[in-house]
Amino acid sequence: MDEDFIKGRAQDIRELATKADPFTRKRLHDLADTYERRLHSVPHAAPRLAGGHSQPQVKR
Repeated sequence: MDEDFIKGRAQDIRELATKADPFTRKRLHDLADTYERRLHSVPHAAPRLAGGHSQPQVKR
């Protein structure tokens, strides 16, 4: 999705939330947060090397 579309959709949802009952307001804010997280999503971490470990092994 386009970044401007996501920002606009989140803003529209927040405006709807101002007129909603408390339960629906919370749900709408959660939905707007979901849209905004798409803007700030972290790129996937680099794939691990085959057979590599994410933590060093402890010597025994």
